[in-house]
Amino acid sequence: MNKKRIIALIMLIAFVLTVTTGCGGGNQADSGAQKAKIAYYAFNSEPVLDWDPSVEFSNGIVVMNNIYETLLRFDPVENKVIPVLAEEYSKSEDGLTWVFKLRQGVKFHDGTEMKADAVKFSIERTKEINQGAAYIWDSVKEINIKDDYTVEFKLSYPAPLDLIASCGYAAFIMSPKVAEQPEDWFTKGNEAGTGPYKLQSTKMGEEVVLTRFDDYWQGWEGNHFDKVIIKKVAETSSRRQLVEKGEADVTIELPYEDVEALKNNANVQIMEAPAFQNLFFCLNTEKEPLNNKLVRQALSYAFPYEDVVKYSMGNYATQAKGPIPFGHWGHGENLFQYKHDINKAKELLTQAGLPNGGFKLLLTYMSGDEAEKKAAELYKAELAKLNIDLEVRGMPWDSQWEMAKSKDPKNRQDILGMYWWVDYASPYSWLYSIFHSEEEVLFNLNYYRNEKFDALIDDANAKSGIDRATAEKMYIDAQEMLIEDAPSIFTYDKKYVWVFNKQFKGLKSNAAYPNTIFFYDTYRE
Repeated sequence: MNKKRIIALIMLIAFVLTVTTGCGGGNQADSGAQKAKIAYYAFNSEPVLDWDPSVEFSNGIVVMNNIYETLLRFDPVENKVIPVLAEEYSKSEDGLTWVFKLRQGVKFHDGTEMKADAVKFSIERTKEINQGAAYIWDSVKEINIKDDYTVEFKLSYPAPLDLIASCGYAAFIMSPKVAEQPEDWFTKGNEAGTGPYKLQSTKMGEEVVLTRFDDYWQGWEGNHFDKVIIKKVAETSSRRQLVEKGEADVTIELPYEDVEALKNNANVQIMEAPAFQNLFFCLNTEKEPLNNKLVRQALSYAFPYEDVVKYSMGNYATQAKGPIPFGHWGHGENLFQYKHDINKAKELLTQAGLPNGGFKLLLTYMSGDEAEKKAAELYKAELAKLNIDLEVRGMPWDSQWEMAKSKDPKNRQDILGMYWWVDYASPYSWLYSIFHSEEEVLFNLNYYRNEKFDALIDDANAKSGIDRATAEKMYIDAQEMLIEDAPSIFTYDKKYVWVFNKQFKGLKSNAAYPNTIFFYDTYRE
């Protein structure tokens, strides 16, 4: 299966009021009047990396899901899909035919009515471009328009199309008029969604300003924000101050000591929520000495899991059991779990012919992520006990990723810190993306190759369309292979910690859409 994905780890954003966005300046009364209908999300990274909804596969999830909509939406708490642009759907017994009945009266931002031709156009366009998370549609053989509001999907193998159609990436329905636009139309900051908000303006890499779409199909009765600003503020201290002062409504990814301190602030609320997001330290399996499984296992035993959970994450995480996070189907609660054991690590290094350590390793992590930094520094101290010199280097994600994709394995890092979060709610999201063999390096930054593993997860993905229980067992069997081969250190499953102003209401965290706020459902009291 071909997969080309574009991501820069979602490490979250923030905002500064500016005159150019119409949200700053003036006297205090004016500012308060404007804020009444404007939501500010303080995010710590770039809000969008690619404006093409068929391609964006990174931070843009927080923006795209307010501009575009999908046929369905997944609710991980209830473990069910919710109708959005499709009112209902059905599938054949063999899982090869799916039929979606579309909601009538929905308009795109360009005024066009959303009909079956738009669904066919959107999915076929995404498949044809074959970037980002387009791989989720690989099972789709053909799309047939049965009438204006009925779409039939024919699959080449069974697949969970309800989960796929609810994906936070690459499942967006866009206006067919996109086909009439020049190739660089999206690049210039245009959009073609049905969502509650339209794009008003953007400064690439810095901020996005959204404004309400008056003809939104759910209407605007009740209390809703008229505008939304999502802006990058990398410094954690700045994000904290913005929320404390009430200048930003919401942020995430603050240092956990800051979170604890803010619990004493009556003007700030803290909400903990499950997250389908976990941290991996990917080991370069193509580079000595990490091409030796015994060395990789030794490095897994040397990792200080409990200290990292306690001191890096402030106990807002749990040690991972394999690559599928707790609470997601396919998580293996009984899988073997490495524990911190320096003596065991020494024993394995001796078996590998490296009894005295004596080698150097480079670990890269995304600069600005304090949790990754602390975890790496704690690990450095443990590896020193094995006479292994670990260089810890913070880098912007794009620089880190480019190094990881170097053609020559010797020019790559030895260990790479990387978060992964769900695209569509299937174990395949993690196992395929991070560990399936790749002809061209993308997100398998372990450079792991195992044909038996590849075949097992591919078969499990097909099976999940008709027999999820059997597929789940297959996915757990595949994880046993990974834990034995140790291409990654399975570090921790994190929790989301939302920090927001007490007047900001309606926030619901959905682990299937990481760091995403569905702003239509929020309001200021």
